[in-house]
Amino acid sequence: MRKAAHRTDADALLVRRTAIRVGLWITVAVSVLVIAVMVAAISFVFHQIPLTALFDRTRHEEMIDVGGLDIIVGGVALGFLAIILAGTLGLLATRRAVAPLVDALGRQRRFVADASHELRTPLAILDTRLQVLERSMPAEDPNRELVDELRGDSRNLINVVNDLLDSIDVTSSGVVASEPVAPVIADAATSMRLMAHERGIQLHVDTVPADRSAAIPPTSLHRALVALIDNAVKHSPDGGTVLVTTSTSRTDTCIAVRDHGPGIQGIDPERVFDRFARSSLAVDGGGSASTGFGIGLSLVQDTVGRFGGTVEVTSTSEEGTTITMTLPRGRR
Repeated sequence: MRKAAHRTDADALLVRRTAIRVGLWITVAVSVLVIAVMVAAISFVFHQIPLTALFDRTRHEEMIDVGGLDIIVGGVALGFLAIILAGTLGLLATRRAVAPLVDALGRQRRFVADASHELRTPLAILDTRLQVLERSMPAEDPNRELVDELRGDSRNLINVVNDLLDSIDVTSSGVVASEPVAPVIADAATSMRLMAHERGIQLHVDTVPADRSAAIPPTSLHRALVALIDNAVKHSPDGGTVLVTTSTSRTDTCIAVRDHGPGIQGIDPERVFDRFARSSLAVDGGGSASTGFGIGLSLVQDTVGRFGGTVEVTSTSEEGTTITMTLPRGRR
């Protein structure tokens, strides 16, 4: 708790310092612009009235003869200069303002890249050892199916790591081919059934037509769907039911995950996708879960958003909550 509070204080201090710098830059920009206008006006007066005559106590100039053309030319020149000056100072102020954000994004990408790269080797070794173990087992061994499931889990982890590496590539267009969603939904449900079974929760998936597809990589969809099912299982009462359904429109494919928990409480439903947002009524931010950091749904939103999709709470009440992913169908 102290580390979290310290991190929050440090972030708040960084924001305040950045806000002060931006405020100072804007103040300087406006001040320079005002001074430029004043200098231009004074220079024009000096051009009309000689300096010696202006400060001569025996003379008192009250009027300046200004022609219409002079007003037009002077106004256009002054306006053009003001625009250039304001744009230049605004650009400098903006660059200074976003510098901390650029640094933070760079640090985030480096962390994800380093962590993902370091995980690839041990995961590859784990998958190889499971493959060797599977090959050494006789066909009638009752544990062969379990080992095969472990290999599937290890491959999913490798795919997740590769997907994380792809997610930090800012040059990616995010345009992908449309893929069937039925195999991905079935695989995600299989991965989560053991966790649901431990609490007596039934995980039911409605029949998904084979031609139902979405323009998102299977690995990314698997990650997002596992996170949604995991969230639903955490917030379901023991012995409850989690239901996964799909539907389509002319342009989109929707995947909905519904639990039968008490509904979203202690937080605005629109904020559940904010990073680190957690209900004040939840146990460590995750219903009956022993741990939770308010990251899972945020990652779902980030993952789906990269490919033009959305995720939202479509219903929540004392009878349960439904979260729906809407994905572009794309072209196959």
